[in-house]
Amino acid sequence: MDEFAEALRTAITNRGLGLERLREHLSQHGVSVSLATLSYWQTGRSRPERKKSLQAVVHLEHILQVPPGHLSELLGPPRPRGRWLRKAPAPMSAFWPEPSQVEHAIDDMETRWDDQLIRVSQQDFVTIGADRTERSFRSRQVLSASMNGPDRWVVIMHVDEHDRPLPELRALRNCEIGRLVQDEAQGFLAAELLFDKVLRKGESIVIEHELVNASPCPLATNYERKFRLPTREYVLEVTFEGAPPASVVQLADGAAVDPGSTLLDVALDVQPGVRGFRWDWDLKVEQDLKVTH
Repeated sequence: MDEFAEALRTAITNRGLGLERLREHLSQHGVSVSLATLSYWQTGRSRPERKKSLQAVVHLEHILQVPPGHLSELLGPPRPRGRWLRKAPAPMSAFWPEPSQVEHAIDDMETRWDDQLIRVSQQDFVTIGADRTERSFRSRQVLSASMNGPDRWVVIMHVDEHDRPLPELRALRNCEIGRLVQDEAQGFLAAELLFDKVLRKGESIVIEHELVNASPCPLATNYERKFRLPTREYVLEVTFEGAPPASVVQLADGAAVDPGSTLLDVALDVQPGVRGFRWDWDLKVEQDLKVTH
């Protein structure tokens, strides 16, 4: 039994407030919480974990006239979710070079549903131009809800070169762009992809989005996908419109891969970590390209 949900439900009953009235009290304190969220908290379907949600709990203690810490002390660390998880997942900022900056970027985003989405399939399609530059990255996700309520997917991208424009994000299928944070100085982009429907438990959705670089596009030397949670299937296809690179290394195991016009990585039951490819171009041709440019 969820002790926090039970304590919250009891406090609401003892105070004699309906959820709508409780929401109004929170609003008067400058805290915005939906009726659905309050309902999920008191039934145990979800619980406060984001920074702003935890602040809302402090206000709830005051409004419901319970001792300070009566509710918040029952939350403890974030609980693991999803049928594949054996331990709590790492935070969303865990794989990024500047975690605090990523945390700041997503602070105002709704990330509570991220752990409730089972990664059925992740497919990445990367196009490298004949001039060896990064043209576009197209991604396709097949997601399944482990509980009622998920309505968005958070995308985070980081580029190594901080002196170039960030790519344009485009929503392609069954989603639209919600909150968008871009920091060219730090080289990262974070955005919400809002589903065209709210998922119920067991329901799935296929979404697609694309990141397109503006000209002049940066030289392409690698592509990597960071996995924070297990994914049943991963497919990565890198297409070179011109000559293939001189050498290629697969990031998952550091093994050399035969260069070709297309690189393909297919993996099942992917665990948290990094997959992708790193490649080197023929030095002489690369120098000729720099002279031509």
